[in-house]
Amino acid sequence: MNNFEFKNPTKIIFGKDTIEKLENEIPKDAKVLLLYGGGSIKKNGIYDQVKKALAKVEVVEFGGIPANPEYAVLMQALKVIKDKNITYLLAVGGGSVIDGTKFLSAAALYEGDTPWDILTKNIRTEKGMPFGTVLTLPATGSEMNSGAVITRAETKEKLAMGGPGLFPVFSILDPQVITSIPKRQLANGLTDAFTHVLEQYMTFPSGALLQDRFAEGILQTLVEIAPTVIKDPSDYNAASNFMWSCTMALNGLIQKGVPTDWAVHAMGHELTALFGIDHARTLAVIAPSHYKFNFEAKKEKLAQYGERVWNLNEGSIDDKAHAAIEKTEAFFHQLGIDTKLSDYTKDYEGTAEKIAKRFTERGWMGLGEHQSLSPDKVEKIVKMAY
Repeated sequence: MNNFEFKNPTKIIFGKDTIEKLENEIPKDAKVLLLYGGGSIKKNGIYDQVKKALAKVEVVEFGGIPANPEYAVLMQALKVIKDKNITYLLAVGGGSVIDGTKFLSAAALYEGDTPWDILTKNIRTEKGMPFGTVLTLPATGSEMNSGAVITRAETKEKLAMGGPGLFPVFSILDPQVITSIPKRQLANGLTDAFTHVLEQYMTFPSGALLQDRFAEGILQTLVEIAPTVIKDPSDYNAASNFMWSCTMALNGLIQKGVPTDWAVHAMGHELTALFGIDHARTLAVIAPSHYKFNFEAKKEKLAQYGERVWNLNEGSIDDKAHAAIEKTEAFFHQLGIDTKLSDYTKDYEGTAEKIAKRFTERGWMGLGEHQSLSPDKVEKIVKMAY
């Protein structure tokens, strides 16, 4: 097991009717900017619950943060923060709203002229404006980590940022919120969380037995509850396990002491930036090809995953590893998620070359747990995903 340090300061408030506890978490003298997305929270009752809980503090609202948090929109919100002397941020939404809020947390205290530099220059945020979250869509785990991904439409870029100053102060997780989420979004959430675990687990054996079991436990849970979540999101037991699995998939715990990959995300982000494909679906497009291309380097872990998550006990290590990739792809298909780029766009020709060129220009010369995936190899993986 590798050396590691672990600190996660986010307070989690989990369970039924916990949104009302919001009033106890925000300082009474705060001036709050309430951030949300397309307005679904006004239809499902979450907005009313939040406003009631915030009755004793001054609140300014900013809605309309899109599914891939857009830099231009966030810059409008940043102007509100400056003009209205906001002191506290509250994200009410899924990963996109929370990621956008993290950008604003960093940008509000950033002393440079161009906040986009935080992303292009990989500036770690040591201290941001304090913020909390009310999670409305389980998927990204952003409610309990310090990372974010921001999109810029004008340059067709999607870049990551983070730092210890970007953990939410608190996050409220009420599993009842998933009742009103469309099936497509539920499938995306399950796929996103599942792939988050794979990125931290599907590398090579490193002797971190407990982390492996944590990761496998999350994967097994997602597989077990997925049919119920899709069929009946009002099933509270399934909903609560779904929500907590998504949070645990990316709160830092399962990546401690182990090698991690994240090449699937690097490639997937480009597909979202270029074509506007849902983030989770880009991961499902890239992951099978990635594992097939890197089969020799990953087959021990693939076989272990096959045995422990999919009960594949017949044949050699190679047999189990190949079958595990097939099971993973079948799981995505069962959720209604397509796994080829051509399922999403007819304009896929040239995509692999374009992504390889971008990675070269950024100096991303070695992705993956071995830092061995050069842009020419990325090109081959993306082509395999056509």
